[in-house]
Amino acid sequence: MSLTLLLATLGLLVQGSSGEITLTQSPGAKSVSPGQTVSISCKASSSDVYSSNFLAWYQQRDGEKPKLLIYAASTRVSGIPERFTGSGSNSDFTLTISGVQTEDAAVYYCQSFHIINSQDVFTQ
Repeated sequence: MSLTLLLATLGLLVQGSSGEITLTQSPGAKSVSPGQTVSISCKASSSDVYSSNFLAWYQQRDGEKPKLLIYAASTRVSGIPERFTGSGSNSDFTLTISGVQTEDAAVYYCQSFHIINSQDVFTQ
């Protein structure tokens, strides 16, 4: 039995005088078997993610609202299983799911926060 994890960015930064930053996740989709470990990469087109760790990960199961899993790159939200681990800094971040369970079949999003030209900007 296998399950599919779908990956996507939460959005792009608004374009303007501060420019544009994009988040790229890979792989786009992955089929894994329960018990396997999977790593999801999130890369920003700029390395100025504020304090090098203002990166969040969300999980959205079919028909449900997105749920925050990880914030500040590596801090798990209370109640989130330990199999979800966040790591990384600057422009490269990773979400690792160790021992994937069937209930982990979902879409996973990353979101970042930047300060550009002294303006606070979130991906959206």
